[in-house]
Amino acid sequence: MRWSKPLRVHLSVLVVALLLCTATPIIWMAFSQGRQAAILAGEKHMHEMSLRLIEGYRNALEGGREAVALASAVPQLGAAPPRDLEAKQQFFLEALRSVPNATSVYAGYPDGSYLQVINAERDYVRQSLAAPAGTVFAVRMLAHGRDASIVSTLRFLDGEARPIGERAFEQTAFDPRQRPWYQAAVRSQEPVSVGPYVAGTLRVPTLTLASAMKANPQIVVGVNIHLQTVSRLLDAREISPRARSYIIGSDNALVAHSDPAVMSRILGTWSGSRTADMHGLDASLDVVARLRKDPAYAGGGLAETDFAGERYLVQIAPVSVAGLFKGSSVAIVVPLQDLVAQANRLLARNLMIAAGLLVAGAAGSVMLSRVISRTLYRLADEARRIGDLNFIGKGAPHSWISEINTLAGALAASRHAISQFALYVPREVVRRIVNPKGEAVVNATRQEVTVLFTDIRDFTTISEQHSPEDVVDILSAYFELLNTIAEEHAGTVVQYLGDSLFVMWNAPVPDPRHAENGCHCALAMKAAVDRLNEANHQTGRPKLFTRFGLHTGPAVVGSFGAVSRQQYTAMGDTINVASRLEGLNKEFNTSILAGGAVHDAVSDVFDFRAIGLVPVKGRSEKVDLWELMGERRG
Repeated sequence: MRWSKPLRVHLSVLVVALLLCTATPIIWMAFSQGRQAAILAGEKHMHEMSLRLIEGYRNALEGGREAVALASAVPQLGAAPPRDLEAKQQFFLEALRSVPNATSVYAGYPDGSYLQVINAERDYVRQSLAAPAGTVFAVRMLAHGRDASIVSTLRFLDGEARPIGERAFEQTAFDPRQRPWYQAAVRSQEPVSVGPYVAGTLRVPTLTLASAMKANPQIVVGVNIHLQTVSRLLDAREISPRARSYIIGSDNALVAHSDPAVMSRILGTWSGSRTADMHGLDASLDVVARLRKDPAYAGGGLAETDFAGERYLVQIAPVSVAGLFKGSSVAIVVPLQDLVAQANRLLARNLMIAAGLLVAGAAGSVMLSRVISRTLYRLADEARRIGDLNFIGKGAPHSWISEINTLAGALAASRHAISQFALYVPREVVRRIVNPKGEAVVNATRQEVTVLFTDIRDFTTISEQHSPEDVVDILSAYFELLNTIAEEHAGTVVQYLGDSLFVMWNAPVPDPRHAENGCHCALAMKAAVDRLNEANHQTGRPKLFTRFGLHTGPAVVGSFGAVSRQQYTAMGDTINVASRLEGLNKEFNTSILAGGAVHDAVSDVFDFRAIGLVPVKGRSEKVDLWELMGERRG
């Protein structure tokens, strides 16, 4: 028997005493204090930022409110254009210069006349107006001509208000009296706030501050502030990369958002339909809507809550201007983990102090550590190879320390068990199960996937004509070929179903090009099977004519089955359609059939032949069917 002694004989007194008495309390203290300090700093930063956001939002609206209040008392605006046109224009220009967040200032008259001065410095405004180069302001006028006709013009001015062009404006059907801001101001006879709604000239979502003229309540002046302008005030990235802020109205609908992608969807929603549901644009919106009802948080209190499987800090503060836009609030949402991560610098500094103290304690065990470290490193490498499903080479060598031998034996047993396990379960699923980070694959989740089903034509006849041993050899070579191609194209082989293969993309490994990789894989498999058939012909083996069904769409992916026995797979209509498409190849005498979703996703990369809408067994709706022909040339 090889000689070995327990590790405790060598290191128990010195190492355990030093680790327990020095390292553990210092590291724990550093972690606790660093985490708490990060959270407190984040809370303070959120509070300061909420004040800045509210101030910026209110300043944007306050300037517009003051401009409207001043305009409602200007006598030159009391006559419909084109009377006093230059005076009106000059006043509106000065108002725009004094309110940088405003997009336009305008006046509507009871005879349908309209005058609007637009700030055209922003690209999207110039593009919408098809303004010439150098345009800084645009003046839209709608007036009655001498012959009772309607005159609609659009003038373009440079930064010094000098004309650089003019053209007729085609929207002659525009009537300011029908706009929500005009009707609200005339009805209330007081300053009003309106929006979001779609502006009549630029056709973009906007907020409006409007007021009836004091001398003539049938004349209404207003200022527009577009939602794009409001969204620029909401940058929350200085708190953390994943922090976001947004403004919600009294109906809990999103008005503006700091994320440009979400803001783009908000603008599209308002432009398309005011009744569209916006709650799906941000997972925190329902939580914020609930917290707004709680007096402890609605006035600016900080809440800690869970949603989307993560802990967040949420701060809500009301925003309104002189009684306008009542019920609006600004919300700041920050992942708690981001705040804790910011404590790393403080934690690293404390760890360096702890490390310095440990050096003295570790000096007495250096010699023994050198003796055992090489074996421990080998065991660590062995554990990493097992975690990576790399079973090449032998296990760790024998050590004279019994605990290390016990650990090496346990690793060898794990190596054997996992290597056998990996033969029956997709490797990526096994890799995630044994991953020390503990990435879960048990819970089934809904996600976009691309799936491929294959089947060998007339395989029953082939099985009848050959012995079971030959059939096993034929299928083994066939599956080895297809399995290799699937892995080369980032696919996961989920199941072998008789002579069929079920391959999936975008799960369990995320793949943004899953539809494209699925098409590449199907074409590569077909080419490989053709080459295999040529070799089979020379050796007297049967030809394997393979049919492929390819589809992409949502599915529920995860582990299914009994408590004691689970299987990783995918379920849903997408999976059923892909399986049915494989079978339709027989009807259309094709090899690779794909659904319309695949064609829509990758039609710029591959050539397809349209089959048309085809009924599918077990499905009430027809499927848009396409034959995948090959990669698109040039």
